[in-house]
Amino acid sequence: MAARAIWKGIITMGRTRLPVKMYSAIERSQSVHFRLLHQPDMTPVQGRMVHPKTGKPVPAEETRRGYATDTGEMVAFNTEELDALEPMAARDIDVLRFIPSAAMDPAWYDHPYYLGPDAELGPHAALVAAMTLHEVEGIARWVMRKKDYVGALRVEGGQLMLVTLHRAREVVDASALPRPEGRALEAKEIAMAKALLAALQGEFDPSEWKDEHRGRLLELIEAKASGKTISIKKHQKKEDETDLAAALEQSLAAVKRSA
Repeated sequence: MAARAIWKGIITMGRTRLPVKMYSAIERSQSVHFRLLHQPDMTPVQGRMVHPKTGKPVPAEETRRGYATDTGEMVAFNTEELDALEPMAARDIDVLRFIPSAAMDPAWYDHPYYLGPDAELGPHAALVAAMTLHEVEGIARWVMRKKDYVGALRVEGGQLMLVTLHRAREVVDASALPRPEGRALEAKEIAMAKALLAALQGEFDPSEWKDEHRGRLLELIEAKASGKTISIKKHQKKEDETDLAAALEQSLAAVKRSA
């Protein structure tokens, strides 16, 4: 089934305007969702807003948005106030600048979208070719569905992609992390680590990343739905290995056995 566009925008670079269609690069979450049931009759229970002091239900028309300050004071807002703060709706994806593709740390990237042409293919293909040749990506801003975004305009596999970026306050710089301390590594440990890396080298194959927990859940759900009983084995906790050389040696032996 062909992918469906979820939004339309216009990449703007100075006076150049390139209409595009946006497609989601990530499928909807496939997590297993449970319902909370009333055990005696297995009826799904409902969540309702209630007043914590009286225990009585509170109708939606009597509610307002509130924000708790650092001092614990509650500040209330009405719908008109919050609506006035929303960014102005637009279709422009404004490219602010281009940077080298390897200049940004992966921690900044958030949610990816594909961008396809919404007009003639020529200008779209030319932009992809130019960005690929010069190995650059663009920093862009846009408003989508009442929210302001900043993102990276990239080329992946010959396809234009727009990846939302985290804000500066959201990303922890690696320099803020504590530096590990300990003894210097021995030559034997470094040699075994290199051998382990060499033994584990292979092709990129995301089909191997199976959600084992989801699979076990679905198996249990199917069995219970059909009235069957299956035995469930708990995962065994792995023992910590404090000797680095011994741990590397065991890991290398395990890889050789599996190979």
